[in-house]
Amino acid sequence: MSPVSPATPAIEVAGIGRVFGRQAQEVTALREVTFEVAQGEIVALLGGNGAGKTTLLKILSTVLTPSWGTARVQGFDAVEQPRRVREALGVVFGGDRGLYGRLSARDNLRYFGMLGELGRAQLRRRIPEVLAQVHLEQAADRRVETFSKGMRQRLHLAIGLLTRPSVLLLDEPTVGLDPVEAQSLRETVLALRDEGVAILLTSHYLLDVERLAQRVVLLHEGVVKQQCSLAEFTRQVGHVATVTVRGTGVLPDLAARPPQDLSTLAVRQEGDSWEIDVWPKEWSADVFTELGRLFGGVAVRDVRVQDMRLEEAFASQSGPGRAEEAAP
Repeated sequence: MSPVSPATPAIEVAGIGRVFGRQAQEVTALREVTFEVAQGEIVALLGGNGAGKTTLLKILSTVLTPSWGTARVQGFDAVEQPRRVREALGVVFGGDRGLYGRLSARDNLRYFGMLGELGRAQLRRRIPEVLAQVHLEQAADRRVETFSKGMRQRLHLAIGLLTRPSVLLLDEPTVGLDPVEAQSLRETVLALRDEGVAILLTSHYLLDVERLAQRVVLLHEGVVKQQCSLAEFTRQVGHVATVTVRGTGVLPDLAARPPQDLSTLAVRQEGDSWEIDVWPKEWSADVFTELGRLFGGVAVRDVRVQDMRLEEAFASQSGPGRAEEAAP
C-alpha cells in the first residue's frame, strides 16, 4: 500500500445512517454520524447500550453497508473499496471467542495470517515480531487454552497487528483483566499510537478512555451528541474536582459566608462530626483563598481532593432524551 498523506484522515465518517428492518419494523441505528480520526490519534467512541457503536464498527470493518453516507479508511471507501479498507485495517474485538484453544499462540497467528493472505515468508517474519510486540514470545508454543484472560486479549491484539495495519478498531480491550494485565495492554496500545497507528477505541471501562484517548465521540440513540477533546469533555460537568473537608465541632457558618468561586456545596453531619463537599469550577489562587475564608476558625480534620472523573462527564452527557443536542 502506498504511503498515506498525514493530512488524510485515518478514519472519515460522513453523514452515515443505518436502518434495520422495513416499514413499521424499521429501526434507525445511526443517523447522520460524522467525525474523523487523524493519523496516529486515539479517539474513544462512547455511548450506552444501543447507542450504535457496534453498528458503526461493523460498517467501518466492511461487515455492514450503510443505508446512506460515506465511511472511509485511509481514504478508501468502505463500500466501493472494501478490500483496500481491510488491507489498511486491524480489528480487535477480543473476548473469549475467536481463538483456537488447542492450538498454540504461534499456530493461531499462522492460521489467521493465512486468512489475511500473508505468504509463508511474511508469516515467518511477522509472527515473532507481533509476539514480541504484545509480550507473548515466551508463551508462543503453549496451547491457548492454558492462557490467562490477559494473555488471550494480547493474542487477539497480535492477530489484529499481523498485517501491519495503519488503523485499528479496538473494542473493549481490557474487559475482565486484572489491573496489571490491563495496564500492560494499555502500554502496548500507547506504543502503537506512538508508531503512528490510528485507533478507534470503544470501552465501557472508562479508565481505558482516560488513559488512552485524546478525543471523545459520544453517540446517543444513533446520533453524535458530542465530539471534543477528552479534557473538554470532562470540563463540561461544570467543575474540575470534588474537595471534601472533614471537621469536628461547630459547622462553618456558610449562610453568613456564601462561597464566591465554588459552584456548589453539600453538607453532611453526624453527631459532632461533619463533612462538606465543594466543587471548584476551575483551579486558581482565588479558590484556595475562598477555601481558607470558608473554613477559617473551625476544627478541620482533613481535606481530600478527587479529580473530576470521566464517569461523571459520561453520566451527565448520556442521559435519555437529549439526543437533539448532538454536535454537528
